[in-house]
Amino acid sequence: MIFDPPCREARLLKRYKRFLADIEFEDGSTETAHCPNTGSMKTCIESGGKVFVSESKNLSRKLKWTLEFSQMGKGLIGVNTSLPNKIVSEALREKRIPTFEKYESLRTEVKYGSQGSKIDVLLESPGMCFIEIKNATLYDSARDCILFPDAVTTRGQKHLEELMAQVKIGHRAVLFFLVNRAEGKFLSVADDIDPVYGRLLRESHKSGVEILAYRVKSSSQSIELSHEVPIKL
Repeated sequence: MIFDPPCREARLLKRYKRFLADIEFEDGSTETAHCPNTGSMKTCIESGGKVFVSESKNLSRKLKWTLEFSQMGKGLIGVNTSLPNKIVSEALREKRIPTFEKYESLRTEVKYGSQGSKIDVLLESPGMCFIEIKNATLYDSARDCILFPDAVTTRGQKHLEELMAQVKIGHRAVLFFLVNRAEGKFLSVADDIDPVYGRLLRESHKSGVEILAYRVKSSSQSIELSHEVPIKL
């Protein structure tokens, strides 16, 4: 996907109330940007660090700017958690993920399951394939890997239960991790943060839920799916 206009560089002053971030542009002007991320953003942002924000063309929006990337370590880190579904859906429509090439139909945000959930992507014809997408950005420098989750996620636990239920009735189910930063040789589970999620993830994998991880390629102009990342459970 393309950012039009390209994202603008700024300095992060502080993030607060989860969804707000005060930023300072190179000319010294300051703004409050929307921070579309409900997670802890651990290892992703730091006060005084470089960030990139997109400008909304919607004149009715209260906040003109949206925090898209922070810059730490080897490059940009995608912190806008509303984008992963769009990035993966774009790649699926363009048939850039080999294991999903056969499907003819794609729908998003479809209600399913017994717990009132919505699946991120539903592929159909032939059969049905349920894809749940997660944004993975937590970096473990000691192991040089990306971990998920970065906070306890009861919602994520529910999604795993729903995916296992779909496999049980004969459908294909996939947990798709979008590795949204340049670091990390593989993806693993943050058991110390959410041991229940770790247990359910391994249980779901054994029950037939497929697990995939792909890294993105990011710049201030665009972000797109790049290549597959190994997984170690």
